[in-house]
Amino acid sequence: MSKKLWSLKFNTATLVLIPAAIGINYLGKLFASLLKLPLWLDAIGTCLAAVLGGPIIGAVCGAVNNIIYGLTLDPISTVYALTNIGIGIVVGILAYKGFMKNLKGAILTGIIVGIVAVIISTPLNIYYWGGTTGNVWGDALYAWAVSQNMPMWLASGLDELVVDVPDKLAVVILVFIIQKSLPKNLLNLFHNNEEVESLD
Repeated sequence: MSKKLWSLKFNTATLVLIPAAIGINYLGKLFASLLKLPLWLDAIGTCLAAVLGGPIIGAVCGAVNNIIYGLTLDPISTVYALTNIGIGIVVGILAYKGFMKNLKGAILTGIIVGIVAVIISTPLNIYYWGGTTGNVWGDALYAWAVSQNMPMWLASGLDELVVDVPDKLAVVILVFIIQKSLPKNLLNLFHNNEEVESLD
């Protein structure tokens, strides 16, 4: 990977993006929770930040969001900061590689990110929740898998998979639409040389 991809450079636009992305994440999760949707919608801001600011900015937004949500509404959410960090890094890398330039690439990004989220979250689900996710659809599949004598890790993985992949597909496609709707002069703000602070 190039140094540019992994450099942590804050300009004015990025400093505005971070709290905005965290707020979008927070509201998305709260919205999904209140409406009892079969999706999380807690990574929209993380993915948008990763696409615009790179993998490190995406990871920072994802981690801070889960910490805030954990301190205010759901303490266990804090440990899932690991999942959001992974999401931010993967989306940032794929966006840098050009995957977010067209819908086909965005769909592939959503699938890849969904699988990454499953891999990171499943061990956490097993440790903290006995393998369930708290999502009605996913937990119904978990109960069925356990009744078929499947190993817990597989039942838990299926539980997470049935929620995370559709969720990340929806999130990444939404981010793709948002990105495409932004004016070019705004997008250029994230790549100019007006650095407030540089931490390479």
